[in-house]
Amino acid sequence: MILVNAANGQQGKLLVPKLIAQGLDVRACVRSEASAADLRAAGVKDVVVGDISQPDVIARAIRGVDKVYHVCPGIHPREREMGLAWIDAAKAEGVGHFVFSSVLHAIITDLVQHEIKRDIEEYLVSSGLEYTILQPTIYMAPRRFTRVFETGVLRAGWSLDRHQSLVDIGDVTDVAASVLVDSERHAGATYELVAAGRYTARDMGEIIGRVLGKTIAVEEIGPDAYLKGLFGDQDLDTMPHEASVGRSLTDRYSSHDFIGNANVLTWLLGRPPTSFEQFVSRHNPSPEPVSGN
Repeated sequence: MILVNAANGQQGKLLVPKLIAQGLDVRACVRSEASAADLRAAGVKDVVVGDISQPDVIARAIRGVDKVYHVCPGIHPREREMGLAWIDAAKAEGVGHFVFSSVLHAIITDLVQHEIKRDIEEYLVSSGLEYTILQPTIYMAPRRFTRVFETGVLRAGWSLDRHQSLVDIGDVTDVAASVLVDSERHAGATYELVAAGRYTARDMGEIIGRVLGKTIAVEEIGPDAYLKGLFGDQDLDTMPHEASVGRSLTDRYSSHDFIGNANVLTWLLGRPPTSFEQFVSRHNPSPEPVSGN
């Protein structure tokens, strides 16, 4: 039995069907009954509903499982506590393989979320569990770019001239599925998951425009507007952790590039990783051929 946390999130929606397609027993853990209904409709028979930061939910979810795929809900104020608790529970339950979805360059401690994941990595490595750590860079995610496709405007909360490495979530979940299926081969490994290329916001706008056949405006909106885009009209004074995570991102990405290397992901996939242009072409809402491109 394989347990997948946050199973209706960005990774889980892609990973769970890949595991089921291979005939594997999957238990999904989700926060809401609505998410549970989505997963049951997708063929998941074993679903645990609840807050995965709560001990009773952890105990119900992990009972009897052989492998755990732990991905924390985004920007969760109890992420560190949650990660450590899941590792403790896995050790107590005798879980055979704990796979942790971390982040590229978790050693960068001026990124709040990275420092938290670094602490969880250290705890996992020291736990005595068989483990694999996946370190994806910034996602090529449909929900991140759908509005760009619709409006023709790419807005960034940091410098338009800093470079970033990207990775397709589909590639990440292909690796995650392989790791969970073949635990012995991947036990003890830490893998950076990065596609080839490094892009500024201007580069991404140019590529999107070329694929869609229209001009994409690129705007730097600053940290306040970026946070509003993340959290809407919520009062950030009541969300100190979330605000701290968001501001650390805008500060770091405005002052430093965030780049990695594609060699490891290429080896794991057995093929070239999905490029940003391929990603845009795949999710292009108007895929008619563009004259002259």
